[in-house]
Amino acid sequence: VQLQASGGGLVQAGGSLRLSCATSGRPFSQYAPAWFRQAPGKEREFVAAVSWSGTSTYYTSSVKGRFTISRDNAKNTVYLQMNSLKPEDTAVYYCAATNRPYGSNGYSDKTQYNYWGQGTLVTVSS
Repeated sequence: VQLQASGGGLVQAGGSLRLSCATSGRPFSQYAPAWFRQAPGKEREFVAAVSWSGTSTYYTSSVKGRFTISRDNAKNTVYLQMNSLKPEDTAVYYCAATNRPYGSNGYSDKTQYNYWGQGTLVTVSS
């Protein structure tokens, strides 16, 4: 499956952005997608994931209550709605997908994901 992320940009603190990740190739329903981010000089970290069915969502603690991940299988797209953005949210955001059952380290482990998009830059100014 190919992943194409979009929607990044420059926003003031407290603002909102919605990231999209369009997929192509095999049916999107066969994959569980996630969002990761990487700030300058830091390792890539987990942000959010959604299950195959879309009924379960998972978030890192720093974004819980502010970000919402969702999927639309009909549009082969996964979204990340980001509200109340903070300067520390500044990073390149990557969408990822897995067609393997979650391993022992679960949905937040970047090695779980075998497909990655190219990333989209989110900059939050103070």
